[in-house]
Amino acid sequence: MAISRQKKEELVAQYKELIANSSALVFTNYQGTTVSQIRSLRTRLKETNSTYTVVKNTLLALALRESDRVTPDTLLRGANAVVFCGEDIAKSVTTLKAWIKEAKAVEITGALLESSVLDSAGAELLSDLPTKEQTRAMLLGVLSAPARQLVQIVNAPGSSLARVLNAHIEKQQEAA
Repeated sequence: MAISRQKKEELVAQYKELIANSSALVFTNYQGTTVSQIRSLRTRLKETNSTYTVVKNTLLALALRESDRVTPDTLLRGANAVVFCGEDIAKSVTTLKAWIKEAKAVEITGALLESSVLDSAGAELLSDLPTKEQTRAMLLGVLSAPARQLVQIVNAPGSSLARVLNAHIEKQQEAA
């Protein structure tokens, strides 16, 4: 059944909004999945601020062009559904891979990260990226290291003096 021009324009606008709010797009082949499986995947991905949408390839390609993004022609073939990842790409892809392992229903075909088109292996490697929380912890560690070293340097003479005095007191107590 043909889609009306108005419906196509609405879909392109919806895709453009999803693209604008996404840090990455992960393409999947959803062929052979049931409606209940897709619903459960959508529920899981919603927890990571990601959206799983079955797309019309030509309309998604148009939305990508209008959003000044790369159009991955190799990925826009067949039965496609796209994970529009939220801020935390690694968490989204890890959740997707875990669901795929359980359901054995969907296959990752590739990804679009900024202006890079990734194949299926590259897309799966996105789950190895540090999560947002891990990145913040690493950054905090890097930023606090100089302050920690400064405190150690400032405290070093005082602690050395305290050890010397403590040793002198112990020596006097032994002599007494």
